[in-house]
Amino acid sequence: MQALFILNDPPYGTERCYNGLRLAIALARRDPSHVVTIFLMADAVSCAKKGQKTPEGYYNIERMVRRFATGGHRLLLCGACMDARALGEADLIEGAKRSSMDELATATAAADKVLVF
Repeated sequence: MQALFILNDPPYGTERCYNGLRLAIALARRDPSHVVTIFLMADAVSCAKKGQKTPEGYYNIERMVRRFATGGHRLLLCGACMDARALGEADLIEGAKRSSMDELATATAAADKVLVF
């Protein structure tokens, strides 16, 4: 099965990215044959920014995204959204890839399930 998660909200302030990441990680862990892609757009591109510091006991989106990306799954970021937020590739965690709407369209067409948070 191929699943595509599209995240839109900022990493903190709402829990949509947190919950979308939790589900994506659980799905990827459930069956290694699942192909799981996360596409970050709008304010969600900040989820892949390295160097996030959160208070002790508070979830850290960077650690969650890093765990997902090192698991061999695709972590794509909207390039136009990155540009609008002055986020360069050097600002991103390892495994995050600048992407495009064309690549999102391809991933959407290939996916068995698309979940939007």
